[in-house]
Amino acid sequence: MKDFARSLRFYFKNTDVILWLLTIASIGYSFLLIASMQRSGSYNYLRSQSVAAAVGLAAAVLISNSDYEFFIRKWYFAAGIAAALTVLVFIFGIRVNGTDDTAWIEIFGGYTIQPSEFIKICFIITFTKHLSVLKSKGVLNKLWAVLTLCAHAVVPMALIHLQGDDGTVLIFGFIFLTMTFLSGVKLRYFAALGAAAAAAVPVIWNFVFNDEHRSRMLALFDLDGNAMTGYGWQQYQGKLSIASGGLFGSGLFNGSRVKYGIVPEQENDFILTVAGEELGFVGCILLFALLLLIIIRTIELSKNTVDFDGKMICAGVFSLIASQAVINIGMVLGLFPVVGITLPLISSGGSSVMSTLICVGLVQSVYSKNKYTNLK
Repeated sequence: MKDFARSLRFYFKNTDVILWLLTIASIGYSFLLIASMQRSGSYNYLRSQSVAAAVGLAAAVLISNSDYEFFIRKWYFAAGIAAALTVLVFIFGIRVNGTDDTAWIEIFGGYTIQPSEFIKICFIITFTKHLSVLKSKGVLNKLWAVLTLCAHAVVPMALIHLQGDDGTVLIFGFIFLTMTFLSGVKLRYFAALGAAAAAAVPVIWNFVFNDEHRSRMLALFDLDGNAMTGYGWQQYQGKLSIASGGLFGSGLFNGSRVKYGIVPEQENDFILTVAGEELGFVGCILLFALLLLIIIRTIELSKNTVDFDGKMICAGVFSLIASQAVINIGMVLGLFPVVGITLPLISSGGSSVMSTLICVGLVQSVYSKNKYTNLK
C-alpha cells in the first residue's frame, strides 16, 4: 500500500495536476448531466459513458507515462491506424440513431465507435512529424512545402466528407490551420487560402452542399420559415430550455423539459441544454469555465515546452478541444448550424470522451518530458 501511494505521488509530481483536476472535474460534471437526462428514456447512457471514461483515463495515464517523441518517430503506425479505420468505415460503416452520416462501426453488443474521433489523434501525430521534417530542413515556408501540408490535411478531410461527417471535417480544418500558423508558416499563405475559400463559397453552396446543409444554414436566419418545423426545431427547443433555467435553474433532476426529452439529442450534441435548464446561467458558466481553463492550461504548457514537436502536439490538442467547444456551444445557441459536434468531455459519446482523454495524455507526456529536461 505504501509503495502504491509512493508511486502515485511520484506520478502526480511528474505530471500537471491542474490539468488532471480540470479534466476529472469536467468528467464528473458530465456524469451529473447525463444521469439527469436519463430520466427521458430507458437506455443507460451513464454506464456506457463511465466505461468509456475509465478506458480513456487508463489510456491517458499510459500515454502520459510514455515518451511522446516515440509516437512521432513511429508516425507511420499512426498513419496506418488512420488508414485502416477509414477503410473499415467505408466497408462496415453504419448510421446510428439521431445522425445523418455513415461514420460509426458496431463492435459488439450494440456498442459502436466513431473512428474519426481517433483519426484526429493520428492526424495530430503525423502532421507534427510533417511540420518537424520541413522545419528541420529549413523549407517550411517554401510554396511546395506548404502545398504538401495542405495535401496532408485535405486527404483525411475529403475521406471523412465522403462518410457524411462534415462536422469532423471542420475540426480537422481548425487543427490544420492552428498547427501550421503556430509552426511559423508565413501569413501570406493564410491570406491566399482565405481568398481561395471566399471565392469558393458559391461553388460550395451550389455543388458541395446538399439540401440538408443549405436548410441548416438558412435555419439560423429563419429565411425559409423552418425554425419551428424543420431543421431549426432542435436549436429552437434548445434555446427555450436554456432560457427556462434562468439564473440558477430548476435544480438537477428537476427539469421537466429534460425529463420528457423535448430537445433531440440532449445527451449528446445538446448536453448544454440540460445544464441550462437545470443549473441555469450559473451552471452554464461553470461548464464554460472548466473547458476554458483546460484550453488555457494547454496553451500554458505549450508555451513552457522547449522543443518544437511538443509545442505542435499541444497546439493540435488545444485546437481540437477549443474548436469543438466553440462550435458546439455556437450550435446550441443558434449562432452556427447544427453539424454534429460533441462538447469535449461533457457530451455523452464513448469515442469522443476517449479520444479527448488520450489527447490529454499526450499533453501530459509533453509536460513530463519537458519538465525532466528542464531539471537536467
